[in-house]
Amino acid sequence: MKKRIAHRNLPQVFLRARECLMSHFRPILNHFGLTEQQWRILRVLDENEQLEPREMCQLCQITSPSMTGVLARMEEMQLILRSRVSEDQRRIMVRLAKKGDRLMAELAPLIEAQYQHIEQALGTQMFRDLSTALEAFIAAESHPVERIALPAKAKVVAKRRAARL
Repeated sequence: MKKRIAHRNLPQVFLRARECLMSHFRPILNHFGLTEQQWRILRVLDENEQLEPREMCQLCQITSPSMTGVLARMEEMQLILRSRVSEDQRRIMVRLAKKGDRLMAELAPLIEAQYQHIEQALGTQMFRDLSTALEAFIAAESHPVERIALPAKAKVVAKRRAARL
């Protein structure tokens, strides 16, 4: 079969790499009854003290509707606290609650130890190179990349209909 696209499926490679990496951390999160989304939220709050939900969406790569539900559950679990900003009651700030802070204190050495095992297995240089390459790739997003011109939708729909017949 002829390949239609010459480039590797980079999004698929990133997803497989993410899954490979998370397989090392998922048992720790499961042991403490945390979802991956909850873990991402705890981690960014631990690193940033307090954030607005919209900032957390961007940092955690969680959509706004999902973030609303996850934060509500985490508040019920007493892991986070939400409070309104006194100067602007429309704004909400989120921070770790005491229980969330204690959980992070318990999780941090386990997560750090797992990172050390991964680094030992891959080698320090490979681990550093991978991190550097990914950070550079993310930073490059700020450089404009030309977008292809897309065909008119009417033509695409007509071609799909003709292909079905």
